[in-house]
Amino acid sequence: MNRTHHTMGTVVSLDLRCAVPDELVAQAFAVFDDADARFSPFRTDSELSRISRGELDAREASTDLAEVLALADAFERASGGVFSVWRAGGLDANGLVKGWAAQRAADALTAGGATDFCLNAGGDVVTRGAPSPGAVWQVGLRDPARPEGLRGVVALGARAMATSGAYERGAHIVDGRSGEASDHWSSITVIDTDLTVADVLATTVFAMGAAGPAWAHAEFGSSVIAAGREGELTVTGPVTWAGSAG
Repeated sequence: MNRTHHTMGTVVSLDLRCAVPDELVAQAFAVFDDADARFSPFRTDSELSRISRGELDAREASTDLAEVLALADAFERASGGVFSVWRAGGLDANGLVKGWAAQRAADALTAGGATDFCLNAGGDVVTRGAPSPGAVWQVGLRDPARPEGLRGVVALGARAMATSGAYERGAHIVDGRSGEASDHWSSITVIDTDLTVADVLATTVFAMGAAGPAWAHAEFGSSVIAAGREGELTVTGPVTWAGSAG
């Protein structure tokens, strides 16, 4: 069963290989809608926007927002300030919230009895179980030079994968220490057991530049597939390929 849902400015797709009630699917998609309503910097009525404007004290934040801000603070400290949700224009948690929401939705599906599924939130992917007996979930790795093409296929298994790159929105990923956009990599893909971690690290490693992949693997045990400006791939940590990576 395949379901899609438009939310958070992207398309969330759910490939289910097990029987679950419609109510559980709706519950999972509602996680994204709630996150968009609460955390979007583009909605003037969101809790995050109200904090940015000084209308709401961060100490009065909801439990969910407090959790996101605590995670952001932890990643900022771990990265030495490379990752930051604070911008000159206020608070922007987009580098964390989509992965956080997708991981929470996946956890809700699992808690509700879903055993085999692939959840894809605009390229942030989390999988559980298997697509069929004896098979593993496989996820395509986009080619930064040809976003409609693939550089290879990763045998992801029951893990999570997130990618950050400049091929769709241009140079928009900034180093929180300098506020300047990074251009060392053309794309960064991170594989981890948790999509929140993978999503944040994809952004952080991209912004960190040359030192990023080794840092992510040493600090978090994550695997990183880094595409250089000329398209060359650097792989840090174990990655199982199901298709060509050349």
